[in-house]
Amino acid sequence: MNKKLNTVLFILGATLFNIVVMIVLFFILMVVFARFLAPALPPGANQIILLVLFVASVALTYLLYHRIMRYLTTRYDMEKYMAPLFKRKK
Repeated sequence: MNKKLNTVLFILGATLFNIVVMIVLFFILMVVFARFLAPALPPGANQIILLVLFVASVALTYLLYHRIMRYLTTRYDMEKYMAPLFKRKK
């Protein structure tokens, strides 16, 4: 496989990983919220908190993805296997 194909496959895999992690984090946060806080709050507040939980799951996914990519970049020489995403202007 060439570097461009490796890059495309890596981006597709990383995107799929991001989506799965976001869904898992959202459901974990939602279960914790539903178990402990939801019975004590009015229904209007529950809707707002679910929106906040979704935004929190997106933020946590970004932080987790960033740390994993930093680890993989330092552990393996990614430039050897993948083409650069953005070319530098000369």
